[in-house]
Amino acid sequence: MPICVIDTSAVFADLNEETGAEEARRWLRDAAISAINLQEIVSKAVDKGVPAEGIFELIAALRLDVRPLDHNLALTAGLMRDATKRVGLSHGDRACLALAKKMGLPAVTADRAWAEIAEAIGVEVVLIR
Repeated sequence: MPICVIDTSAVFADLNEETGAEEARRWLRDAAISAINLQEIVSKAVDKGVPAEGIFELIAALRLDVRPLDHNLALTAGLMRDATKRVGLSHGDRACLALAKKMGLPAVTADRAWAEIAEAIGVEVVLIR
């Protein structure tokens, strides 16, 4: 059972050994992720020239609980636009936050801007750095 919803930035902190990687790894063990955020991970790997087989291996190794973006989740994420646009959050960011809200779990990210809007959207945000 997931203990958090993980943002793409936290996954990349782990994969790229960035600041916060150790904290990200701790959360990754039992994390859910939006399918939108999974797409971001795959897209970045493609941009770096990772072949499809390597991408599939990477995703399997992460052992993430991938959750679809259904109708209600899409509505929730879209309705967060007003509260999040001033800090520049993307569709993927809002998908992660909406999933965290739906599941009643913290959203784990490396993006400090999330802390500014957490209370307004009713989601606990955990910063890895």
